[in-house]
Amino acid sequence: MAMDGMMLHHIVNELKTQALGARISQIYQPNREEIIINLRSLNGNRKLLLSTRANSPRVHFTEFSVENPATPPMLCMLMRKRLGSGKLVDIRQNGLDRIVTFEFECVNELGDKVTINVICEIMGKYSNVILTDGEGVIIDALKRVDMTMSSQRLVLPNIKYELPTPQDKLNILLHNSDEVVERIINTPAEKPLNKAILGAVEGISPIICRELVHRAFGDNTVSNKNLSDESIERLKLEIEKLSDTVLTCSGKANMLYHKGDKKPFETSFVDIDQYGSLCESKRYNSFCELIDNFYVERDSIDRMRVKSATLSKVINNLINRTSNRINIQKTELENCVDREPLRIKGDLLQANLYRIERGAESVTVENFYDNNEPMEIMLNPALSPAQNAQKFYKDYNKAKNAEQVLTEQIKKGEEELTYLETLKDSLTRASSEKELSQIRLECMEQGYIKRNKNARQKPAVLPPLEYTTSDGFKVLVGRNNKQNDTLTMKTASKRDWWFHTKDIPGSHTIVISDGKEITETAVIEAARIAAFHSKAKESTNVPVDYTLIKNVSKPNGAKPGMVIFVNNRTVYVDPELPES
Repeated sequence: MAMDGMMLHHIVNELKTQALGARISQIYQPNREEIIINLRSLNGNRKLLLSTRANSPRVHFTEFSVENPATPPMLCMLMRKRLGSGKLVDIRQNGLDRIVTFEFECVNELGDKVTINVICEIMGKYSNVILTDGEGVIIDALKRVDMTMSSQRLVLPNIKYELPTPQDKLNILLHNSDEVVERIINTPAEKPLNKAILGAVEGISPIICRELVHRAFGDNTVSNKNLSDESIERLKLEIEKLSDTVLTCSGKANMLYHKGDKKPFETSFVDIDQYGSLCESKRYNSFCELIDNFYVERDSIDRMRVKSATLSKVINNLINRTSNRINIQKTELENCVDREPLRIKGDLLQANLYRIERGAESVTVENFYDNNEPMEIMLNPALSPAQNAQKFYKDYNKAKNAEQVLTEQIKKGEEELTYLETLKDSLTRASSEKELSQIRLECMEQGYIKRNKNARQKPAVLPPLEYTTSDGFKVLVGRNNKQNDTLTMKTASKRDWWFHTKDIPGSHTIVISDGKEITETAVIEAARIAAFHSKAKESTNVPVDYTLIKNVSKPNGAKPGMVIFVNNRTVYVDPELPES
């Protein structure tokens, strides 16, 4: 879903109502694609998010907290210096285009009042946040654009800001329905009507185009050519209704969900009927709240994916390397198992030394291990008969010893592979920089990555995740391997219950019994929580082992999170978190 100009028109109206006259209290830049401006007014404090993320560019108030880097980027420090405690005096949208200008009244170093504009351009991968002075000269930008990137429009400090080249489309707030429909039907090529509308109207999204056609005709296969007079009138009526909704900002904040998986897939400022019974909608009190909720989970995942990319690559490489090593060792082990013929040949040569001529390349002897059947044995002519026999014994003992060594190496390799899979699972479920830091520290302690000599202190330890079953039992879940150890071996008492997905990487899950007998309801709900916090999160009918804590132990020298347990039972559940 891309934020269109009509949706942005509603958001700008909302921002004007709530933010004009507010002063800046702080500016943050959590990453290279987003800026958050804290605004303080008589109505309270609000956080204004300016995002240039390619798959979710937008501007709105946000209620969700985002972790900030320890050291602010250069642009953030520049904005803090130039904007200071500036007052927001105007918010302007360029027609129905996706360009919003925030005008701030600030005080410069000499104490004079100056105007600073923060221009947010919402244009997919070309989105940008640009800082200009009162004369329209660029101070700096989130994304600088030089000659190597574009010869049409430069975005660099100390040059005049220019608007992007406008599209040849009509603004329904400035043009009546007759002009709009005439543009639609006079498009040179024949197109589906919804695509013709998209190419003719400014600031409109594909879903609204389809909805217009659906409301007018109930059929999205209608073409823009050869429309009857009656069809044209119906189309004009729907465009007039849309124009009135946008002009008065009377749209409703709707989020659309797939009826099956309940996942949101679209937002709109009008009711959407084109999907029929395949989807359902939820109404929000404000457009900022709507957009905020729609993107927060997806953006959180994207942020963590970027921040964890290097560590993820290291762990994946270790998994591939370990897996390949185990496969090679298993092949070698198979060869070692077939070593008995070496001993037999040594015995046969030893028994027939008197018959073998020195320098012979082979000899045929009776195999007294197989009813004296003739056996041809290849020899090394450079060795004496006795030396040839000893070589077969030596190769046999070498294979026998190799079997023991390889068996042990394969066992250790498989244990390491299991541990690496738990690291990968923890990494995929990390939702904050602090969790990521804990996993990175664990990798350093295990020698998988080099220690950061510049790190002054260890990352703060986060508490375990906490839930409550419907019948009142507290459930604690480890965020990573080290916390799993702490939960299981230190926090939990012997009468508490331990849950973990069977043979699947996941978190240790503890049910605090407080001396009470655990209920069947608590077992099922805790198992669902354990399955949710595992690699099998997206699966169904997941096996989960559970037993008393007193039955869980940690072998000496075992890696973090690795335990053994006895007297366990298994329950099969679908991953799910309890309702909050």
